[in-house]
Amino acid sequence: MHNALIRRGRRWLYVVHRWIGIATCLLFAMWFISGLVMMYVAFPRLTDSERLTALPAILWNKVQVAPDSAMAIAGMEHYPRDLRLSMMDDTPVYRVTGWKGAAVTISAIDGRVIDRITPEQALAVAGHHPQAVQPHLLETVTRDQWSVTARFNPLRPLYLIGLGDADGTELYVSSRSGEIALDTTRRERVWSWLGSIPHWIYPTVLRKDGPLWRDVVLWISGVCLVVAVTGFWIGILRLRLTRRYADGAVSPYRGWMAWHHIAGLIGGVFVFTWMFSGWLSLNPGGAFSARGITREIAAGYSGHDTPDIVAGLQSSPSISAVEARFVWIGGRRLMLLDDNSGHRNVADPATGVPVTLARDEIIAAAGRAMPGAAVISSRQLNKADAYWYTLHHARELPVLRVGFDDPAHTWLHVSPVTGDILDRSDDSRRSYRWLFNALHSLDFPLLLRIWAARDVVVWLLSAIGTIVSISGIVIGWRRLRRPKVRSLARSPS
Repeated sequence: MHNALIRRGRRWLYVVHRWIGIATCLLFAMWFISGLVMMYVAFPRLTDSERLTALPAILWNKVQVAPDSAMAIAGMEHYPRDLRLSMMDDTPVYRVTGWKGAAVTISAIDGRVIDRITPEQALAVAGHHPQAVQPHLLETVTRDQWSVTARFNPLRPLYLIGLGDADGTELYVSSRSGEIALDTTRRERVWSWLGSIPHWIYPTVLRKDGPLWRDVVLWISGVCLVVAVTGFWIGILRLRLTRRYADGAVSPYRGWMAWHHIAGLIGGVFVFTWMFSGWLSLNPGGAFSARGITREIAAGYSGHDTPDIVAGLQSSPSISAVEARFVWIGGRRLMLLDDNSGHRNVADPATGVPVTLARDEIIAAAGRAMPGAAVISSRQLNKADAYWYTLHHARELPVLRVGFDDPAHTWLHVSPVTGDILDRSDDSRRSYRWLFNALHSLDFPLLLRIWAARDVVVWLLSAIGTIVSISGIVIGWRRLRRPKVRSLARSPS
C-alpha cells in the first residue's frame, strides 16, 4: 500500500510538471532573455536629474506670492507632502502636493490656480529641455504604453512632444499642470519591448488595471513556481551519481531531455529562487511594509504641522536655482535649492542667505520623527554597505543612518547636507532586500563591489535557465505533436 502511494505520487509529480511545464516554458524563456535586456536598458522613467536639467532658472523678481499664500490657496491645512517653486516656461509656479495625492499648481505671480495649459505652452516648456532641437506636438495622450501606471493619473491628459533630436527623445507634458511627466528615447522604447514589457507582462490593456495586472502576474508566477519545484524534484529523483545507469551515465535521458535534466539540476536552485523572489516582488498578502516616508514621520521630523513656511520672500537667494523646495526641519524653516546639475544648497526662505545644518541638529530633528520611539544609534556612512548602495538608482553619500527602538527597528537615512530624509527602512524592508533584491538581481555585497563578476554570474545563470526553458519548449512541442497511440484489444488465441 505504501509503495503504491509512492508510485501514484510520483506519477502525479511527472504529470503536473509535464503539462504545466508545456504551458509555461515559453514564459520561462521570455523571462530569462528579457531579464538580460533589463540589466542594460530600464523601462523609461523621469529621474530627478533629467527633470532638473529641463527647468529654466527661477526668476525671483517675478515671484509675488509667498509660500504660505500658495498653501492657503491650495487648501492645505497641514504640513504638505511637497511644496516646490519652479518655472513653467517664463512663469514661476508653486506645485503643492498633499498626503492623499492631490496636487495643485499655483502661479507665483498672481496666485491663480493653473489647471489647464495649451499645446503652445507645452511646447514652450519642452523648449527648455537640453535635447530640444525642434519641438513639435505629436499627439495628446490619455494613456499609452509608457504612461500606463496610475501615478500619471493626476497629470492626464498628456501632450506628447517630439524634441527632434538624434536620440528620438519624446516628452510627456501634463495638460493640467505643465509639468514634464516623463521622457523616453528611441533606444528605451525599442529595447523595452524586448526587456521590461515582456518581463513584467506589461501590455497597456492589462497594466492599466493595476489590481487585475497584479493578480494575473501573481497567479502566473505562482504556477511557474510549481513547475520549478516539481522539475527540480524530478531531476533529483532521476539522478544517479553512484549506482549509475547501464552506460555509466548519471541521467537516463538523451538529447534534449538530457539537456533539460542536467541544466535543470545545475540551475534548479537559481530558477526556483529567481521565480520565488519575482513572486515576492508583488508583495502577496501585504507581507512586507510599504516603502516611503509617512505623513507622521514627515510631520514629526519637521517639528511643525501647520501651513506656515514663510509669509514673504524678502530677498532673492544669491545661489542660482531651477527649483526651490520649502521645508521645516526640527522646527526650523528652510529652502532647498537645486540647480541644473542636481547640486543642492540650503538657504533661509525669507532672506535667501545660505544655511549650514549641523549633524547634531539633524539627529535631534530625527529624534522627533518616530512618535513613541527613541534614537538608539546614529552614524555616518561614507561608503556603500549592504543596505545603502547604488545599483538601479543612485544613492547619496555620505548619508546619516539613524536607528530607533520601535518594534519594527526603523532606520532613517538622512542627507547630512540638506537634512532631507532620503529613505525609511525597517525589519520588513530589510528582509525584502534579501528575499527580493539579492535573490532576483543578485545584488550581493561581494558582487556589487566587482561589477564585472556580477555580470558574468548573471549571464551564466541566465544561460542555464534559457537552456532549461528552450529544451522544455522542444520537448513540449514534440510531446504535443506525438500521434496518439490507440490501444487495440487483442483477440484470444
